[in-house]
Amino acid sequence: MTETSAPSTLRTTFTPATRFAVPGRIAVSEQAAADWRTATLTAIRRETPRAATFRFAVPGWTGHLPGQHLMLRLTAEDGYTAQRHYSIASAPDDSGHIELTLDHVEGGEVSGWFHTEARMGDRVEVRGPVSGFFAWPGDRPALLIGAGSGVVPLMSMVRHHRARDLSVPLRLLVSARDPEQLVYAREFGAETTPVFTRGAPRGVPVGRLSAAHVAPLLAELPPGGWEAYVCGSNAFAEHASRLLVEAGQPVDRIRIERFG
Repeated sequence: MTETSAPSTLRTTFTPATRFAVPGRIAVSEQAAADWRTATLTAIRRETPRAATFRFAVPGWTGHLPGQHLMLRLTAEDGYTAQRHYSIASAPDDSGHIELTLDHVEGGEVSGWFHTEARMGDRVEVRGPVSGFFAWPGDRPALLIGAGSGVVPLMSMVRHHRARDLSVPLRLLVSARDPEQLVYAREFGAETTPVFTRGAPRGVPVGRLSAAHVAPLLAELPPGGWEAYVCGSNAFAEHASRLLVEAGQPVDRIRIERFG
């Protein structure tokens, strides 16, 4: 997930949602959502000029489902704290470790610290996993659509699909300005179709996500149909969801996570 800029004087508090009454939405552990754990930074991997993946060792981490997120807290020497929601990028089988992929948000105090100050061995606090609404356990065909850093929770699903060698169909449509801005470009395989809005490799069309990308996937439904997961900015989420509905995807089988 992407943070929004906040004044340095802001003191944030957070009460996690721990239950969902809507059928098909996964309840999360109240204990896991409430407890802060110490996470130690063990690796930093550059993804794009403005995005990097941060890997943490988290003793006692209870695991997560692809699509879930956590709360992260930084505490300064003077006691000031800053908290943000971040989607988990790693697959759940990566026991004792989690990965977060963060954009460097202009004016973002948390992402700014990670991109300019963080070093291996630094410690932060994490709480979660939080929210079962956007989670995908791998039990049904998944059609994933994301833009920019909205691909982060979707990549957790792709990695889970590969790690478990799941037989259920999974497809990913991911939008980026150009190949240089495509997060996880080195990892994408046959399940992924990139869409470039500003610049593309020779022979690849440039343009916004359109019905031409979505309609073919809805025309040949897998058994049971798709469960669609859309993640991106408010504008992108509205656009992608509209394309899905127009192509025949049931509204109640579209899950949306948005930011901005």
